[in-house]
Amino acid sequence: MESKKKVIFIFTLPPPIHGSAVVNQYIKDSLLINEAFDCDYINLSTSRNIREIGKYSPIKIWRIFGALCLLFLKLATKRYDLCYLAITCHGIGFLKDAPFVMLCKLFRNKIVIHQHNKGMSNDVDRWPYKWLLPIVYKNTRVILLSWRLYPDIEKVVSRENVFICPNGIPEISYEYKNRHNDIPHLFFLSNLIESKGVLVLLDALKILRDKGFSFLCFFIGGETKEINRVRFEKEVENRNLQGNAMFEGRAYGTEKDKYFVSADIFVFPTFYHNECFPLVLLEAMQQRLPIVTTREGAIPDIVKDGENGFLCEKNNPKSLADCIEKLLVDETSRLNFGERGFVKYSKEYTIQTFEKRIIEILQIN
Repeated sequence: MESKKKVIFIFTLPPPIHGSAVVNQYIKDSLLINEAFDCDYINLSTSRNIREIGKYSPIKIWRIFGALCLLFLKLATKRYDLCYLAITCHGIGFLKDAPFVMLCKLFRNKIVIHQHNKGMSNDVDRWPYKWLLPIVYKNTRVILLSWRLYPDIEKVVSRENVFICPNGIPEISYEYKNRHNDIPHLFFLSNLIESKGVLVLLDALKILRDKGFSFLCFFIGGETKEINRVRFEKEVENRNLQGNAMFEGRAYGTEKDKYFVSADIFVFPTFYHNECFPLVLLEAMQQRLPIVTTREGAIPDIVKDGENGFLCEKNNPKSLADCIEKLLVDETSRLNFGERGFVKYSKEYTIQTFEKRIIEILQIN
């Protein structure tokens, strides 16, 4: 009987909850992947909640040191066929993660790097990245979420060393029911970060309200140092959107699903420079929601303009308002877009499809 390939997975796990950590948790919990390989896991996360992100503390240094020691112990006591790493490719995060790749190289292991972020192109000509990036990525294979993201790494990674694996999410466990809202419900899901389009959306809502449209827009996500509840409510008041725009705080699991179920339109006007492949868009498609979003990262792969949603201009309230208006006035388009999005999700973005792609890629390497 042929023995399983031994793979060590080195990546961040929740908490805090964000796209790449969620996908990594899917891999760790996957029965298919754990049956296909002899798996070990190391958590690279140095933050335990969203408030720790971007802050430096002794405990974070200790967590990095502890993870490096654990990796050294595993590499020294077990011969792996492959090291799978999901690392940050730019900035301080890259400097933090690079030693883990180099330690795997020290033990002469084959390496696959799963790239859930972008920003390498901004650093590739700067010290110390211009010499460290080629060292880290030399003789490695890289998994990208879309070919649209390849230009970000093309100066460091050759095209023949790249595999494409879009993300996937688990199927919902309850029966879908048609929506019957007399007043259309809009839904925004993200932490309150300006570059996710929070204020742009509020400006667009003001345009729509001033044109006489009726709607309710629910903002779901965590407060941040940029925008907390007090500031959000002040921004709503400044635009006279009381009763139209509501911040509901964080919601997970069935609580989050309630907003998806009751919504008519999902709005995600991100212009976040590291946006790659937002899982919230897959969730919206799974829930048969038409989507209004932007052309950031791999989003045009997910949302086809005029088919399952609209792509508006980034950081442009009028463009966003125009796209939302098209769906507010046409319930038939909302339903058709939602159905097409669900079909696209079912064909391309289920968790089973994602798991099979990962297994195929790791079997090749």
